[in-house]
Amino acid sequence: MGSGQVTSSVSPSQGGQFQGKHVTVAGLGVSGVPAAKVLAGLGARVTVVNDGDDERARAQAAELADLGVTVRLGDGATLPEGTELIVTAPGWQPRKPLFAAAAEAGVPIWGDVELAWRLRGPGAAPWLAVTGTNGKTTTVRMLASILTAAGLRTAAVGNIGVSLLDAVLAEEPYDVLAVELSSYQLHWAPSLRAHSAAVLNLAPDHLDWHGSMEAYAHDKGRIYEGNRVACVYNAADKATEDLVRAADVEEGCRAVGFTLGAPAPSQLGVVDGLLVDRAFVTDRQRNAQELAEVADVTPPAPHNIANALAAAALARAYGVPPTAVRDGLRAFAPDPHRIEHVADMEGVSYVDDSKATNTHAAEASLAAYDPIVWIAGGLAKGATFDELVARSAARLRAVVLIGADRALIRDALARHAPEVPVVDLDRTDTGAMLQAVTEAKRLARPGDTVLLAPACASMDMFTNYNQRGDAFAAAVRGLGAGA
Repeated sequence: MGSGQVTSSVSPSQGGQFQGKHVTVAGLGVSGVPAAKVLAGLGARVTVVNDGDDERARAQAAELADLGVTVRLGDGATLPEGTELIVTAPGWQPRKPLFAAAAEAGVPIWGDVELAWRLRGPGAAPWLAVTGTNGKTTTVRMLASILTAAGLRTAAVGNIGVSLLDAVLAEEPYDVLAVELSSYQLHWAPSLRAHSAAVLNLAPDHLDWHGSMEAYAHDKGRIYEGNRVACVYNAADKATEDLVRAADVEEGCRAVGFTLGAPAPSQLGVVDGLLVDRAFVTDRQRNAQELAEVADVTPPAPHNIANALAAAALARAYGVPPTAVRDGLRAFAPDPHRIEHVADMEGVSYVDDSKATNTHAAEASLAAYDPIVWIAGGLAKGATFDELVARSAARLRAVVLIGADRALIRDALARHAPEVPVVDLDRTDTGAMLQAVTEAKRLARPGDTVLLAPACASMDMFTNYNQRGDAFAAAVRGLGAGA
């Protein structure tokens, strides 16, 4: 959640449950500080516990102390005496000692999403919720664009955009919210019940936090619990449909699939360059509704078309007309570093997908181009690369490797694509990106795409994936200026 100020008032029906209650907020930062402020404003006795004790944490603690909030820095493990509720930052792992102590004492644990859900007032805006290993932010922003095109007051909230607390407490109410939810947030949101929800895909990620793939999938599947109208799943990813089958939903809620092929009844899909709906039409056995052209999706890469179909399905579940889907997709512009076209030089395209921080995202990116000079590497986070390389080998002209764990990708290439030339840059300084782009330019031929899709996290060399993508774009433009 964002750290914006929450300035609106809360009705007694929303906030009376917290008056005089001793609430412990676990963690400062972008979710903990707003939660502590809201709870203090509702009359709760708030204690914040935080593992760190740095300059930023001390400044946040001083700000909260002025509101009567007690902050304990450098001690996130001990449960404050008298705690009746914990509200945790989503990233805190379930295995932390604080939560074990809470369980032993019978103290409930909520996340920031759960808090926001319980603070909704009468007639609150319904939530259209999105999760998945990859594509969440893009899909939610597409959805918000479609809802806006339909004339609805909406916002992209959750992991992005407007703070969920700001949204549910806003003085001017929203009609409907487009909500991005991570597996962390869903883990700590037991009572969330969305109008409709989508799981875009499932691939191993954050297993160190969840403990297993099964636990990770289970937390993702929480998004379907109690859905009222539609559970949207990926027809190409059976695991997402399995989560729908396992969910306890309201009577009449439907399973709605999306596919890059021709849709079956109760699906959205693609026919002759058109996005079409066979789910939210009369007589879906015989009829289909044109929603938009593939060309209305930017960029029209396969995985991005899938994102658009998922967004369209949620919007249609809410009753949005077909023209709004088209207009919303046309108005949508993707965030930076997501298959972002940087430049064309000497017949070669240069594309920045620095956001492809895991193998699942990188595979989707690689599937959008052919042939490719691939720039990859970074922090593997425990990932293996054999499946990624085996599935993408036929598209690879050459590979340039950077980063701390590049040897893992190099070894997978040796096993599954031994004929593909590989340049292994034995350096992890930020200047390595310029050398990587220079090598990629040397290897590329007219008609090729030089693609930064690292399949790894960035923190071995850069502050974040944004800085990595910026370095790639700067290197490309620098080479162009010197051409």
